[in-house]
Amino acid sequence: MIRLEQVSKQFGPVTAVDRVDMVVPAGAVCVLLGPSGCGKTTTMRMINRLIEPTSGRILVDGRDTATVDQVSLRRSIGYVIQQIGLFPNMTVEDNICVVPDLLGWPRAKARKRAAELLELVNLDPGIFLKRYPKELSGGQAQRVGVVRALAADPPVLLMDEPFGAIDPINREVIQDEFMKLQAELRKTVVFVSHDIDEAVKMATRIAIFRDGRLIQYDTPDRLLAHPIDAFVAEFVGSDRTLKRLRLIRVAEAMMADPPRVTAEETVETAVGRMQDHGHVAIVMVGPRGRARGVVRLDAVREARGLVGEHQEPLPGVVNVKDDLRAAVSQMFTHGVTWLACVDDEGFYRGYITQTGITRMLGATAGEG
Repeated sequence: MIRLEQVSKQFGPVTAVDRVDMVVPAGAVCVLLGPSGCGKTTTMRMINRLIEPTSGRILVDGRDTATVDQVSLRRSIGYVIQQIGLFPNMTVEDNICVVPDLLGWPRAKARKRAAELLELVNLDPGIFLKRYPKELSGGQAQRVGVVRALAADPPVLLMDEPFGAIDPINREVIQDEFMKLQAELRKTVVFVSHDIDEAVKMATRIAIFRDGRLIQYDTPDRLLAHPIDAFVAEFVGSDRTLKRLRLIRVAEAMMADPPRVTAEETVETAVGRMQDHGHVAIVMVGPRGRARGVVRLDAVREARGLVGEHQEPLPGVVNVKDDLRAAVSQMFTHGVTWLACVDDEGFYRGYITQTGITRMLGATAGEG
């Protein structure tokens, strides 16, 4: 969707961006990272010609932006900045509809779009459409700014540190809402950030800049597992292995479809099943397969009777959709080295261990 070919920008004798080559696939979220003054914001602003390149070509959806009418180009690319700049004398509804109105959309269509977008970021249209910016919190205003950029349904969205001025708790909430929005709308997003954790959480591709040069451009996991040089390694942080926990889902690291028992089965059956599989514990499930408890080998080896008479509460469970950070947190919270993995309805799907997580991180780090 976006292609930069040997793009450079000079401000007098200073080279702000130096021969950058980069391709952003359709539907990707590309986060530009690097220290202050590294060229990341200049690079992003050249995409919609807010800054003119000194040399090189930029193509958006196959069109050279130098040959496209600049006003039309900017109207076709959504743009979100940290200081969101809502018009104070306009309602939220009219703020969102600014570009659709400029493009001549029918009024009813534009207002319907505004209501739909507010719902997507958990702002009740019945409450917020007629409010003015001064009646919004900082987080609410930022959400309105994001959906305003999406109102005319542009294929490309540029974001310049859009969540940087929001407090950490609200920032997490808005990041999550943006990711849900992106999963539905599948825009091509170029996103300037100074926060490696934000980039790892939100990006499908990360570009690391230094002194105007693009140093590494990769997926978050490959970037963390294989930093190209000492600068990138230092920039992403010494805790980069821990950061990778966010990128891997429990379903990818768990042992799927393990043995299980029901309350009506005998303890001897449970012991035999654990011994056959080399397990020290086994999960007890209900009639339909939901995780209900656990039976430990050392507690029932000499016991008799039914499993239901000897089961213990599970020390914790983790959803298969959660990331490994959530799994590790649960393990530390409960002081255990394994967890049962369940789906949204509580059905037992597998188990995950500390050893399995370590193995998974090692295997993906060794790829490539």
